[in-house]
Formats: sequence, structure tokens, C-alpha cells
Amino acid sequence: MDIAPDKQNIDRVFSNTTYHIDFYQRDYKWTDEPVRRLIDDIFYAFEETYKEHVVLDPGPEIIVAKYPWYYLNTYVTNTIDGRVYVVDGQQRLTTLTLILIKLHHMAVSFQSDLADWIKGKIAGQDGFKKRFWMNHERHLEALKALFEDKDQIPTDSGLTAVNMLDNYNIIADALDERLTDKHKLETFVFYFLHRLVLINLSVEQTDVPMVFEVINDRGVRLRPYEILKGKLLGQIEKIELDAQDFNGLWERCVRSVNRFKPDEIDTFFTYFLKAKFADTRKLAQRFDNEYHREMFKKDMNDALGLDHDAVRVKKFLSEDFRYYTSLYAKIWNYAGVRKPAQEHVYFNRLNEMDSQFLLILSACTVDDPEEEEKIRLVSYHLDRLFTLLRLQRAYDSNEFNDAVYEISKLLRGENASAIPVAFDQQLLKLLSLRRGLPVSDPFEYSQFKNTSVTDVPTRFTRYFFARVDDFMAREMKVGPKHTIDELVTKTGSKGGFHIEHIVSNNAANLALYDNNAERFEVDRNRLGGVLLLKGKDNISSNNEAYAQKLKSYAGTLYWNETLRDDTYKSKLDFKTMMTGHKLKFEACRSFGPAEVEKRQKLLFDMISIVWAPAS
Repeated sequence: MDIAPDKQNIDRVFSNTTYHIDFYQRDYKWTDEPVRRLIDDIFYAFEETYKEHVVLDPGPEIIVAKYPWYYLNTYVTNTIDGRVYVVDGQQRLTTLTLILIKLHHMAVSFQSDLADWIKGKIAGQDGFKKRFWMNHERHLEALKALFEDKDQIPTDSGLTAVNMLDNYNIIADALDERLTDKHKLETFVFYFLHRLVLINLSVEQTDVPMVFEVINDRGVRLRPYEILKGKLLGQIEKIELDAQDFNGLWERCVRSVNRFKPDEIDTFFTYFLKAKFADTRKLAQRFDNEYHREMFKKDMNDALGLDHDAVRVKKFLSEDFRYYTSLYAKIWNYAGVRKPAQEHVYFNRLNEMDSQFLLILSACTVDDPEEEEKIRLVSYHLDRLFTLLRLQRAYDSNEFNDAVYEISKLLRGENASAIPVAFDQQLLKLLSLRRGLPVSDPFEYSQFKNTSVTDVPTRFTRYFFARVDDFMAREMKVGPKHTIDELVTKTGSKGGFHIEHIVSNNAANLALYDNNAERFEVDRNRLGGVLLLKGKDNISSNNEAYAQKLKSYAGTLYWNETLRDDTYKSKLDFKTMMTGHKLKFEACRSFGPAEVEKRQKLLFDMISIVWAPAS
């Protein structure tokens, strides 16, 4: 590796070199804290000496003789086809340019003869063209407006322009406060240009990714995907990189994912690598942190071939990265808004089943013609797997997560028809593991009979009843009383939804259980003995007699209303649903052990329909 260090003051840094922003560099992201710290550091060194020599006239000889030099860190460049690219240091160099712009405006205001000198440090002649030395090509309008001291600064070109404007205002206020007269301004200009020093490291193109990563490991760490970008794009020749717009491709894909969450692209890469290369949860852990390093280890390079292979890198970017980021964004979209064709992606989001990202990425191949069907089947069966395990008290988070990787391995590269088989296999395996004997039926009443609110989390209980009510609304061809999202997520005493016991905790009801307090408490907690109700009023009626509670169920969820006589009068769609699915609904004028059992059995029959096997 060939690195050429060169000590330079600001006067030399910005003299005859146009700095292009390399693809390794992020947007200009410095905000007020690092900008203020840089200003404080520069002025701390200047102010102490200025106090001693305030009577001296400003000039290069005085500054060099009396003022110590101050080190401003390193910046890294590489030169390709005559162009100098900033590999590291864009944040600092851009901020120094903004300081120069403010100094130029102040010099003009003070009628200083240094104005033209400063102006030449901001922009100059580069061949036939006049350019800003810090050549932010996509944000030149903002830079030009700042340079020309216009009232309106355009920032629609992006984050860099926004931060340049914000930071220029911070710099302007700070310099106005500190440089209050012409003498001090001119002294500071000589100090700034002659005594502030940076070290330029010029590196060869082949060494840029490694140098870039090492430098950023020492300072403010970049995100893994930002380092990965440098490692990948750094292998492509500049001419081809520009001609085929690989940088644009990368940025578009990253933006399509990051719009859902800041830096979500790192999560994408983690899921993608686990989906394609991890057969077990233990093996998947290697991608949880520094996945960008793992991708270049020997075993991964044998599979991906991204180390020192520009051909494979270009193929990866134009095929895998393009397709799977698009697929990932599609999953996010389906998870955010319920769409009938892919509603189970939305349901899984309500249950915080993020493993659907992993499994869908596993199932799909590049430009998969079965993509929509695979998304539908994976999301449906993941919801079914989770729900049937929960409802049969067979869910264990560690076992479930292990099963996800087993399913992922089974789905990889297979047709959509393999998806139900893989999920059913794991469902029976997990049920057998929990019961300690072979299981052939994925849903048995004997295992659901005693499932209660004490066996499943409250959020899942709300989800369960929300799905039951949603099923009833669909079958009766009526609108839902509330959205599933509201029923699952809306809490609080006023507008939230709560689980309420139908069997009140009072002496009369305890007598129905022969005053056996333990049996009474177990039975009233069963899912057949509770309802999902809205608001504080229903909580306050928790210990009322059943006849009084029954009145309050009118106008609530459809499942709740089936306890009332009036639900069965002249409602043809409800009766059609009952007969079509052979569901034994009946009104309950009293409620005790027999009614809890009937409702538990009725829920079992509805679960068997809502979460039936799907091909």
C-alpha cells in the first residue's frame, strides 16, 4: 500500500485543487455540536496569543513568528483520471469552507483588502471552469447562494444543503461575536489560513476501502452499511461506476428501506444474510453486529464472492441488492396498512412477528415470479404457527426462534408449494416437544380446553378476540365495530380495550362452583369466560350480576353481542354464518360453568376456521 502524507495549511489546502465528494462519503451531517466544538478549538488557540500581540499589525510574518500552528486532523484523498476525491474528511473541509465564506463576507463589510484573497480560498479557476474547491456537485445552488450572501438559500437538493445553511448560521453568529473589529478579523484571517494545519493522506484506489474503514473505526463510527458501501463500490472502476450509476443504485435502494426507520438498511442486511446463509439461530448470531466484516470472511466470500471481484460485486448490486431491498420495502408497506391480499403481514406486525422479514427473504429468489404468493403463504403460516402454539399453551420463545431458522432453511430456493409443508412440520414438532409424545393433529380441543387469560399475554388475548370479531364481521357482510389495530394496541382507561370476566367475582357466582375458589378462578379465566370491552365503565361493572352486565354488551363487539337474545332476531347473515360453518351460537340468559364450556368449544370451532390449514 502506498500512502503519501502531506502537511498543509488552509491556504494550501484550498488553493488549486478541486475536491470531489467520493461515494464513500455520507451527506454533510455535522450539526451544531461538532461545528461549535471546531470553532471553540480554533479560537482557543488564537485568542490566547492575540491578547499578547494585539498591538501588532496583522501580516504573514507576524503570524508565523508569534502564533503557534494548530493541528486540525487528517483528510484522505485519492486521485483518479486527474480528479481528486475526498475519501475521508468531507465534514471538516466543508465546515472550513463555510467559515471561509463568512470571513469573506466580514472582510467585504469591513472593507478589508483581504477579501479577494479569502474569496480565492473558496472558489477558483480549475482549467476552463470556475469551481468551488469543495465541489458539492449536487448542492452547488445552496453553496453559491451562501457565497453570494443571498436572503433565500435553496435546500431542496437534500440534507447536505440543509446542514450547510444551518451550520453557516451558527458560524456567522459565532464569528460576529468574536471578530468585532477589522484588526482582529484580519489577524484571524492570517492565522486561519497560515497556522491551521491538516495532514493530507493520498492513497491508491485499491487501498481506499481499507483506509476508509480504519480511519472511521478511530473516530465517529460510520454505520456498517456505510462502510460496506465503500468496500463494494471501491472495487468498481470510476468510469464504470459513473456510467452505470452504481452509486445511484445504492442510494436509491438504501433510501427505499431507510424511509421506514433511520438506518433500517442495517437491519435489512442482517435479515438478508441470515435468510440466505444461516441454517440455525446460533449460526445467525454472527451477523448481528459487524455483518459488513463477516461478509468478507473466507466462508462467506466462497458464497458471495465480493472480495476483490468487481464482476461479482456488480452482479450483487444490480440483482440481489436491488431485488431484496425492494422486497423488504414491500413487506414494510404490507405491514403498515392492511391490504386484503396480504393482510397476514399486517397481522404479524401487530404480534411483533418480525421474523416474517427473515422468512420471506428466505423463500424468495431474485425477481421471483411467485413473490406475492410466497409472501401470502409465509405470513399466513407464521401467524398460524404462532397463534396455535399460544392457544395450546405450547409456545416457548427459544424453541419458536429455533424453529424459524429450521423453516428458513427448508424454504430457501424452494417453490411456494413447499411453504405450508415446512410450517406444518415445525408446528407438529414443537407441539410434540412440549407434550413429550408424538402429535399428528395441529389443533386439539383437549389442549385448548383450559387455555385462559393467565396462559397468554394480554396483547395476544386482544389480538385473538380482534381476529374472532373480524371473522364474524366478514362472514356477516358488515363492517367491523373497530379496526384490529385499535383492538390490539389501544389501551388506557378511557378509550382503550380491556379484558373483562363474564363471571363476576361475587358470592352468588362462587356458589355455582360449590364455593371452590380455585376451580372458580380457573374457570372464569378461560377464554370462553372473558370478553374484550372498551372503556372504564365496563371495568367498573366487573362485579355486577350477569343480568346487569348483559345489558352493557349491546353495541360492543359482535362476539360479545352473541350472549344476548336480540342478536338472533331477524339477522339472516348471522344465521347464514352459523349454518354455513356449523357454529353453535346461542344466547346465554345466565352464565356459569356450563356456559363457559360452551363458549370455549365455540371458540375452538371458530379458531379451526380462522386458522385453518392453507395451501
